[in-house]
Amino acid sequence: MAVSRQGEPCMEDSLETYHPLRTPDPEAWLAMDEQERIALVELRHEDERVELDNVTLHAVIHVIVENQLAMQDEDVRQTLDRLMAEGLDRHDALHAVGSVLAEHLWGVMNEPTEDDASPERY
Repeated sequence: MAVSRQGEPCMEDSLETYHPLRTPDPEAWLAMDEQERIALVELRHEDERVELDNVTLHAVIHVIVENQLAMQDEDVRQTLDRLMAEGLDRHDALHAVGSVLAEHLWGVMNEPTEDDASPERY
C-alpha cells in the first residue's frame, strides 16, 4: 500500500510516485484524492531538489493540468502534444500550459471580465 507524504495510507489504486515526463494512468490519477495528487507532485519536486518560491502553488498548477489531461480535455491535450512536437519535453510542456493557466487565473482574480468563464479565453 502506498503512503501519503503525511504518512497516511493511500487508496489501493493510487499512484505511488509522480514523474512529469511520464503520463500518469488517467483512471488511477483521477481516483486519487486531490490532496494526494498535490503531495505526490510536491514530493517529486522536493526529491529533485527543485528550488521554488511556492512548492504547493507549483504543484497545484501541475495537478490542474494533469487533471485536464486525464479528463481528456482536447484543447489541453493538443497544446501539450504541439509543444512536445516543437521540442519541449513533457515537463516543460506542462509548465508552458501551466503558465498560461496561471496567467488566466491571475486575470480572472484581478481584472475580471464577463468572458472569464469562456474556455476560449483560457
